[in-house]
Amino acid sequence: MSNDLQIIKSNHLVEASYRLSVAEQRVVLACIAQVRRDEPVTDEILYSVSAIEVAELAGTDVKTAYRDLAAAAERLFDRRVTILREPDGTDRPARKRLTRWVQTVDYVPGEGRIELRFSKDILPFLTELSANFTRYALADVAKMTSSHAIRLFELITQWGSVGQREISIEQLRAWFQLDSRYPLMADLRRWVIEPAVEQINTHTPLKVKWEQRKTGRKITHLVFTFKAKAPTKRVNTNKPKSNADIASLARPGETWEQLRARVG
Repeated sequence: MSNDLQIIKSNHLVEASYRLSVAEQRVVLACIAQVRRDEPVTDEILYSVSAIEVAELAGTDVKTAYRDLAAAAERLFDRRVTILREPDGTDRPARKRLTRWVQTVDYVPGEGRIELRFSKDILPFLTELSANFTRYALADVAKMTSSHAIRLFELITQWGSVGQREISIEQLRAWFQLDSRYPLMADLRRWVIEPAVEQINTHTPLKVKWEQRKTGRKITHLVFTFKAKAPTKRVNTNKPKSNADIASLARPGETWEQLRARVG
């Protein structure tokens, strides 16, 4: 599977409320990256991802990828997502829609492969996207081992042109479906925010910093500031160091000035 594959999601799916494991995220995202947007797409189209492809993308061993893929196949059909807006961004009148990511999941043990069909309700958030969508490379998140890191990366990438995003803790908890887990801010910071930021800084093109904001005496919001990492400078370790080294690279009839200009 190519490292050039792109994830394109409606912003309203990025901000939907759901919880997926890392293995499930990898399967879903690898299949989203295969969705065509230059031709009609129906909920009958089958998308496939193999353990070998997951291992290559995530940098894990194939045995682990087989195990994770089998586990993802068992749970993915039951994973639900709560959506509050239509694909075009309009609010659903006095309702929220609870749906599934997929309508069918097949696991082929002999091939270590999952085949799935996205649900009818999910597809518009992956295909009908002329505006209000988030795009990033699948390779940016493939090596992450925290599902929270993948979600947080999407949420801040959504505001990439701004370079900062403020999210209320209440909203973050709802989006991540944390329910009653990590009720203390110290626990939320230790088990969710700090590992997620660390993985974003390690694996993605972004450098992220974050801080807490209070309303009165209570911490109510998280502010994420981010920017693209500076490109890594390539060092030419083969560059000649002495005149003798440079002279050894001379071409027939080449003057010293021409040689120096060519090899630097």
